[in-house]
Amino acid sequence: MTAEHTVPSPGVPPQDHGFSPVSVMPPRGPDDGPRLPPSRPPARPDSPVPLLVADTAAVLLAVPVLAGARPHPLLVALLIGASLLPRPRGEPAWTPGLLDELPAVCGRAAVAWLATAALWAAYRPEQALSAGTLLAGLAVQVTAGCVLRAVVHGRRLAALRRHPHAALVIGPAATAQRVAAAVLRHPGCGVRPVGIVAGQADGGEGVPVLRTDEEVERAVIQNGVRAVLAVHPSVRAEQEPLLRSLAASGCVVWEVDADAGPRPTPERLAGFACRRLDFGPARGGVSKRMLDILVSGALLLLVSPLLLVFAVTLRMSDGPGVVFRQERIGRNGKPFTLLKFRTHRPADEHESATRWSVAGEHEMSRFCRMLRRTSLDELLQLWNVLRGDMSLVGPRPERPYFVTQFSQTHPGYAERHRMRTGITGLAQIHGLRGDTSIEDRCRFDNAYIDDWSLWGDVCILLRTAVTLVRPTGS
Repeated sequence: MTAEHTVPSPGVPPQDHGFSPVSVMPPRGPDDGPRLPPSRPPARPDSPVPLLVADTAAVLLAVPVLAGARPHPLLVALLIGASLLPRPRGEPAWTPGLLDELPAVCGRAAVAWLATAALWAAYRPEQALSAGTLLAGLAVQVTAGCVLRAVVHGRRLAALRRHPHAALVIGPAATAQRVAAAVLRHPGCGVRPVGIVAGQADGGEGVPVLRTDEEVERAVIQNGVRAVLAVHPSVRAEQEPLLRSLAASGCVVWEVDADAGPRPTPERLAGFACRRLDFGPARGGVSKRMLDILVSGALLLLVSPLLLVFAVTLRMSDGPGVVFRQERIGRNGKPFTLLKFRTHRPADEHESATRWSVAGEHEMSRFCRMLRRTSLDELLQLWNVLRGDMSLVGPRPERPYFVTQFSQTHPGYAERHRMRTGITGLAQIHGLRGDTSIEDRCRFDNAYIDDWSLWGDVCILLRTAVTLVRPTGS
């Protein structure tokens, strides 16, 4: 099968039509960063066990309040379970204090007592808990929980003060020195900068500046570096190989915003807004795959008559060659064959592999134009999803030629391949379809992978379904 005719459109990304007969893997770049020791185990986060013990002890201390209600073992078990199930997500950049956790502790305890009271009233109506009992038990549990958690956090903070995590600060020398100095002035952060990775020294005193891979390797090994602070907006793009090498060697990488402006993030390090960067495999393996199988299988059964109608109509109106096959780059840079209904006549293979966009729609039949405008020509990709080549939601797959080109010109583009490519995605529901900015697509795609959640996939699918019929296709 040859490809659909394409014409050049400089400066804009390609459409999803065209064929590439060659397989080009995403490049890693000329410099893969320093050779850091790969055998170090990753830095171990704080164990959740002490906090679980503290929360359980707080519940048990509140149980005597139920003495008037003759507490049944089942009631106590319900209360403990309801108190421990809603656990907070994420790992903060600092050890929280008593006041930091007070709202969360109060909220979880209130939900636990109300849920337990409702379940117990349904099971034993004659022993329903009174409002006074609920308030007294809630007050005791919150007080005990805050005190016990404060003890746990106090011990951890004392340990961090005695043995802070050695850290490297990456960024322009002057900015990095400013961040390093601020962190050193706040030992409660539990981070101790031991070196700054910059292209050139700033000429002043402060934390030593490391300018070569050998100096970085020596600093990591000698100081046992376990944390990395990337402090400039462009650092992740410019130092991608180095950050990946440090993450692979067991370091936790934080992106620190050195600007003074406010940022909508709960994470703070010495007053700087920060967020943890994840260079490991994308999350959502099993649950995301189960959603893909269930939804794609059900949709294939549901729309199979419609697919048959499309195939017969295309065969009668445009001749043979109903299914269009094209090589695309998927997860981890592996090529696969993408399927879709052919909406344009075949053209030269090399031209379609190296041209940006499909020729004008005036050359299409009315039926093919309808398929493209509504994106119904992509329904066959449900089979790619069921096979495991793609996912329902993820970055859109691209041709090998353009994957190579974009990976070289757009920092972070190759990172999109950490997750299976998708039929739709966060970029698409924000209008980034067709001839739109590759830089914007890359940013939305990586944000989707970093912040992935199963509910987020459901929301994207629902928003895609609402906007299925639109003026132009992808």
